[in-house]
Amino acid sequence: MTIYVVNPNSSQHVTDGITRAVAPMISASPVPIEARTLIEGPPGIETQADVDGVVTPMLDHCAALEKTASAFVIACYSDPGLAALREQSDKPVLGIAESSILTAMTLGQRFGIISILSTSIPRHMRYVGAMGVADRLAGDQPLELGVQDLTDKTRTFERLKTVGINLRDTAFADVLILGCAGMTAFRSDLEMSLGVPVVEPCQATTAMAIGRVALQATQ
Repeated sequence: MTIYVVNPNSSQHVTDGITRAVAPMISASPVPIEARTLIEGPPGIETQADVDGVVTPMLDHCAALEKTASAFVIACYSDPGLAALREQSDKPVLGIAESSILTAMTLGQRFGIISILSTSIPRHMRYVGAMGVADRLAGDQPLELGVQDLTDKTRTFERLKTVGINLRDTAFADVLILGCAGMTAFRSDLEMSLGVPVVEPCQATTAMAIGRVALQATQ
């Protein structure tokens, strides 16, 4: 049995980053953890059309894994197909947006989201509103870098610091969320640089999945 962390875009470098981010958790997990790439997906999920378009292939991908799955993690900050996969699967299904927001609220009073693009923000606002936690949101600000642009680590980290400082000092966020699975490499350095907790969603959600699997073993 395995916790499957499914990257709904087709960028293998994003999946490789997820694998590195969750690797320290393997020893704490009662089952293996495997990051997977949805090859039918776009190179980056950056629009609502991208989000909607990956749902059916992702459901098919996960259906083929159902018998060997302990849990599924949807590793895209738009949580595409979260409700549909929960309906389809008998296993725990967690989305990195929902889980990272819940984690952030245990670390501070007001969370800030660092998005990839300004066009991502309306989707995030709808989601935060649907979760009923808009009063805990300090702000959502973009890097204005696409998923493919995040491979330039120097430029990405400088933008992360600039946006993070603005969320911390102007919006008064006391915890930050990296709003894309392509940002996995930056959590610890950004946290050290800014002096506030930084939530990397793939790590936070995989930790929740480990907990759910362990809890089921107690029944």
